[in-house]
Amino acid sequence: MDFGLSDEQEMIVSTVRSFVEKEIYPHEAEVERTGEVPPGLGEELKRKVIELGFYACNFPEEVGGAGLSHLDFTLVERELGRGSMALTHFFGRPQNILMACAGEQKERYLLPAVRGERMDALAMTEPEAGSDVRGMRCTAVRDGKDWIVNGTKHFISGADHADFFIVFVATGVDETPKGPKKRITCFLVDRGHPGFTVRDGYRSVSHRGYKNCVLEFSDCRLPEGQVLGEVDGGFAVMNEWLYATRLTVAAFCVGRARRCFDMAVEYAAQRKQFGQPIAGFQGVSFQVADMVTEIDASDLLTLMGAWRLDKGLPANREIASAKVHASEMLAKVTDTTLQIFGGMGLMDDFPIERFWRDARVERIWDGTSEIQRHIISREIFRPLGA
Repeated sequence: MDFGLSDEQEMIVSTVRSFVEKEIYPHEAEVERTGEVPPGLGEELKRKVIELGFYACNFPEEVGGAGLSHLDFTLVERELGRGSMALTHFFGRPQNILMACAGEQKERYLLPAVRGERMDALAMTEPEAGSDVRGMRCTAVRDGKDWIVNGTKHFISGADHADFFIVFVATGVDETPKGPKKRITCFLVDRGHPGFTVRDGYRSVSHRGYKNCVLEFSDCRLPEGQVLGEVDGGFAVMNEWLYATRLTVAAFCVGRARRCFDMAVEYAAQRKQFGQPIAGFQGVSFQVADMVTEIDASDLLTLMGAWRLDKGLPANREIASAKVHASEMLAKVTDTTLQIFGGMGLMDDFPIERFWRDARVERIWDGTSEIQRHIISREIFRPLGA
């Protein structure tokens, strides 16, 4: 067993961490205060990432990406987790599901996304369909060679900057022994397409500046060529390309926790009470010990999930374990860091209160902690027929 990083991987970590510290950190306070990314900053960040050669680094070289392995890309995401999500969004990691593009779709969507010319957003969640994906009510009905889409999507991250959307819609119902089961199809939809509107979503206490939007479809007519993958094959496309996004969340949580931990350690070593640094009190030092232990455990779970993907091994349970452990770990680490900072931790003089608020959503999106535990237990009991 080799737990060391190669020289190339060390270079990836160093490069991305340096970028986050130099290009992201200086703008975080303004984004937090205003809830907006300053005009032009996103494009400037994107340009610098392209110059670094890291834009769309999660895509293979044959389509213009950097061709990083799952493990290498997880290291990238771990370092990006240290910074504001509203700003690291422009580091540019298009949805891997675009690799399902065929024919003309490659020139219109895949290649421009990889080159940084067009940005995408994934649209799956609805007001009545969160964890229950098949409960979606947004529908598409055939009309000749076209599809007519009606319905609403919400909590769509990054939609305010997206040029096109990857949208999952119900396109029929199958009767099964367990009851009706909706068929799902994936569509590519351009911003500004007739019958399709994007509007502001909800104000969130987490990740200010990284906005969510509401998508509305009203008799939106889409030609057959906008189907991504096969008709009624949305779940196949989803399972092939999207489940690894949980690994991205886990990596983000590890990176953010490392930043919190570093701040907690430095503060505890400097802050004095009763005539000595508070790091000398077991009430603090033992908390720090627990923090680093939990962070390391999440890190190893996350890297193992990525390693298994690279080896072509089953990784569903391992990735779910990484996601649930890392997201819950981050909640503990941010809360403990705030406790170590005391009252100052709640003041906006430090980013601790922001990290604390941001951490809460990680246990919800990309599959709640409850869904991850369902996946883990299902993988354990399914072979036993239970």
